[in-house]
Amino acid sequence: MQSNDTKRGIGLMIATTFVFAAQDGISRHLAAEYNVILIVMIRYWFFAAFVVALSASRPGGVRTTARTTQPVLQIFRGLLLVSEICVMVLAFTLLGLIESHAVFAMYPLLIAALSGPVLGESVGWRRWVAIGVGFVGVLIILRPGLRVFAPEALVPLLAALMFALYGLLTRRAARDDTAATSFFWTGVAGMVAITCVGPFFWEPMRGGDWAWMGLLCLTGAFGHWLLIKTYEAAEAGTVQPFAYFQLVFATIIGLAVFGEALDPWTLAGGGLIVAAGLYTLFRTRRVG
Repeated sequence: MQSNDTKRGIGLMIATTFVFAAQDGISRHLAAEYNVILIVMIRYWFFAAFVVALSASRPGGVRTTARTTQPVLQIFRGLLLVSEICVMVLAFTLLGLIESHAVFAMYPLLIAALSGPVLGESVGWRRWVAIGVGFVGVLIILRPGLRVFAPEALVPLLAALMFALYGLLTRRAARDDTAATSFFWTGVAGMVAITCVGPFFWEPMRGGDWAWMGLLCLTGAFGHWLLIKTYEAAEAGTVQPFAYFQLVFATIIGLAVFGEALDPWTLAGGGLIVAAGLYTLFRTRRVG
């Protein structure tokens, strides 16, 4: 049941972003030693178990929660999210947390840009200007022409595009299915998909790293639980701008734990992307 406790909702969203940033840091650590598919597969096993347990606790149990009139859409959403997570974790290994998250912050702008062709929504000129400003921010971070361009710099942008499409399809699914149903299919479809390919990438994991793997699974489940509580506490439009705290926390972890550098170009470009994203969220809430 949703309440309207704005302060609590904002606090929960900030806590959620901290947990997800910690999860990204652990993913970066493990992906430096093991392949991405293995890490995401084990993480999804735990995530799917969490989703099923949560569904079983609801009225009607798993069968009622899983019931949907649009299974193809729900399965595709699950495939899209698990693929996006693999791409983003790969980005952490190629670029680090700071630059990856700075580019990934583009996803709300991509949601606005794609909402027309995907959902048939109207996007006004002000939001198109904000989208353009966000892309300028990406160009500032990537700096094509001013340094030797690395193709891997486009990996987090691909992840942002995939996550934006996932978000739009989630909104489309919400027209007919409950949030609990979409959450169930997100975890289960993603788990089945990654398990079909994951065993081919299996490699032994050292004892100490299993502890990190366990912590990764726990932070994933805890983060999603916090996110559910966030949206129960306050409206999504109110708390969504505070999701950008994940960029702040990821930057702190990148600097303090992994010794990454925050150069002025990334800071300026990331600032433009965040400012444009916040404006887009504001316009979306005001118009829609």
